[in-house]
Amino acid sequence: MRLLLVEDDAMIGEAIRLGLRREGFTVDWVRDARAAEGVLRTEPFELMLLDLGLPGRNGLELLKAERQRGLAIPVLIITARDAVSDRVQGLDAGADDYLIKPFDLDELAARLRALLRRRAGRSAAGIEHLGVTLDPASHRVTRDGADVALSPREFALLQLLMERPGTLLSRAQIEERLYGWGEEVESNAVEVHIHGLRKKLGADFILNVRGVGYRVRPAS
Repeated sequence: MRLLLVEDDAMIGEAIRLGLRREGFTVDWVRDARAAEGVLRTEPFELMLLDLGLPGRNGLELLKAERQRGLAIPVLIITARDAVSDRVQGLDAGADDYLIKPFDLDELAARLRALLRRRAGRSAAGIEHLGVTLDPASHRVTRDGADVALSPREFALLQLLMERPGTLLSRAQIEERLYGWGEEVESNAVEVHIHGLRKKLGADFILNVRGVGYRVRPAS
C-alpha cells in the first residue's frame, strides 16, 4: 500500500520510512505542505501521515484545505502536540486518527492497517476470498489452510487485488500503487508477479482481462 508521509524532521522521517517499508508499505516522503499539495493532486495514495509542525503552512491548515478540496483518503496525524485541545482540533479538521510522538513503529503500523481496513469496509484483520486468506499484520498467506510463500512484492500485489475482489486494475494502476519514487519498475514486472501468484494460488484465482488489466475472480 502506497502512503504519503509529510514530515519535516529528517531523522523521524527516515525512521518512519524505513520502518514502514519493512512492514510492507510503500512510503513517499515530503517535508512541507506545498510539496504535499502538489503530489496529492497528481499521484494516488492510500493514506497520508501528517505532521502538524511543518515549516511555512502548518499541517492543520493543509488538512483543512485538502478535505475541502475533496481529499478522501484516511489521514493519520503524527505530532508531539499532546494537549486534548490539539487532538480535538486535528480530528475535527478531518483527521481519522491521532498519534503522539514519540511512538512505537509497531503501533503506527497497526493503526495504519486499521485505517485501511475501515476504508475498505472490513472489520476483520485478515482478508479471505475463495479459500485464500491474507493477514496484513503477520504477512501470512494461506490457501485452503496451507501456507503459501510469497515475495514481499507478490504479497503487496495480492493484497491490493484482494482488498476489492472483482475490481479490475490496469498495469499502470498497479504500478502506481505498489512502487514509490525512485524505484525502478521493469516493463514486465507486474506480469512476472501475476504469473508467480497464479502459479502459487491457482491459475483461475487472478484473471487477466486481455489488454485491460487484472482482477481477483469474484465469488459468484
